[in-house]
Amino acid sequence: MDAQHDARHDGHADHQHGLAADLDTMLNLASNRRQSLRWLLAGAGALPMLGCGGSGGATADTSTSGATTAPTIPPTPPTPTTPTTGACAVIPEETGGPYPADGSNSNGSGVANVLNQTGVVRSDIRSSFGGASGVAAGVPLTIKLQIVNASGGCSALAGYTVYLWHCDRDGQYSLYSSGVTGQNYLRGVQEADSGGNVSFSTIFPGCYAGRMPHVHFEVYPTLAKSASAANRVKTSQFTFPMATLNEVYATAGYSSSVRNLAQISYASDNVFGDGTTLQMAAVSGNASDGYVVTLTLGVAG
Repeated sequence: MDAQHDARHDGHADHQHGLAADLDTMLNLASNRRQSLRWLLAGAGALPMLGCGGSGGATADTSTSGATTAPTIPPTPPTPTTPTTGACAVIPEETGGPYPADGSNSNGSGVANVLNQTGVVRSDIRSSFGGASGVAAGVPLTIKLQIVNASGGCSALAGYTVYLWHCDRDGQYSLYSSGVTGQNYLRGVQEADSGGNVSFSTIFPGCYAGRMPHVHFEVYPTLAKSASAANRVKTSQFTFPMATLNEVYATAGYSSSVRNLAQISYASDNVFGDGTTLQMAAVSGNASDGYVVTLTLGVAG
């Protein structure tokens, strides 16, 4: 990863409880939380190379960005049946890039880590949490991922956990980029339900110079183990169809993305340059109502 292309927010007292507090709450609510959502997702393809870019630089805490209220997420489309047998491939391993905030690197204020903060286990990741008040503005996006066992007949991996993060519509990463070092929005952790499904409500990420638009994620074998990046079993990224990118970036607030997207392609991208089949999300919806993207995450369970 190129640090020169890229660039914490001090934890509140309630952050000291960390993921353990989230676990207690979630275990108490487990029977109410679990869903039976299932969907079929597409995938088969290649192994990309390493690389990740970004915008901004680590600076003093200056938290501000986005709207004060979160936009409406579009209704969930009909849910297909979860595959329990068949053939699927392991999604390629990729770099987590310079902005993971999983405790594996630092920003200008020290080690950046949201995995040990109370509030990170959540589905709606548009707002900052734990004392920060920023809300990321942009076209509404619902991300639906299904974690399956690529070495076990594509069976659903219930209880596996995803930590997901991406840049805002200006191409900035919370906790790292200038102007948003005091924010931690667009980051969250979700535990898979009985069908291996997780869902995040967010905004469509922008396109910054040098990279195709993308979303980062890490997969963990359990929610408890997601408290430490050392326990991750998969790190990867996914992207979006060009037609969707062009439609999104024609809307207000994404003008810089139009220029940046024109200067990059899947073929020249340092992650997706050798193929996108397993990392190309399926998309439904529109720029007015918002989008729903789906992807199967095959891991070696």
